[in-house]
Amino acid sequence: MENQVGDEINLPDRAWSFGGDVPRTFDQHVSRSVPLYQEGHGLILRLSDFFITPGSLVLDIGCSTGSLLKELAKRHPGADIRFMGIDREKAMIDECQRKHSDDPRIQFQHATINDAELESADFIISYYTMQFIRPRERQLAYDRIFQNLNWGGALVLFEKVRANDARFQDIITQLYTDFKQDMGYSSDEILAKSRSLKGVLEPFSSQANKDMLQRAGFKDYLTILKYLSFEGFLAIK
Repeated sequence: MENQVGDEINLPDRAWSFGGDVPRTFDQHVSRSVPLYQEGHGLILRLSDFFITPGSLVLDIGCSTGSLLKELAKRHPGADIRFMGIDREKAMIDECQRKHSDDPRIQFQHATINDAELESADFIISYYTMQFIRPRERQLAYDRIFQNLNWGGALVLFEKVRANDARFQDIITQLYTDFKQDMGYSSDEILAKSRSLKGVLEPFSSQANKDMLQRAGFKDYLTILKYLSFEGFLAIK
């Protein structure tokens, strides 16, 4: 049985997906579901000025509809700068190609980070993507990012994170529910979305994400944005 999770998206329990008809309303849905989602994009655009130079490759892992890559391409119009989006959902890649075929510098690849064909990049983005990779495969994804990042290049990582203990987690969960209600979602939609994400979304704590960055080889990183259970990190190789 499918349930309405908001923005004309219907999904059964334990079956959240970015495929099917989801790409059609995804940008609207995620902007209403994730606090400071657009502000995070704006921060990434400004950060990119420090790392994108002539000849750079920009890599967006889990690019969804390609909206962020499009904005980065507008900000960096150099003819020799390339932008590559990777997404495991064919429907998302189809949406990307439909929306952004006017700029030949922007290319898309239907793949996961762990099986994609990668080149060395100066700027890599993972915007709420790692949390959907199975925990047993996640460290490999961090390792591949580090290996394919040029020296002096940056990874911008945004993730939903768990709190340090149960009391804090309970407070944050209730505040996040308030946020979604303020954004116009009904209690039934909020519950249906939560049920659809069971076994699909597996967030780690802030420290666990930092540990994975360290194991991959990163030594220099810091938090650049934090709101409730949503955190952005900047890591430099």
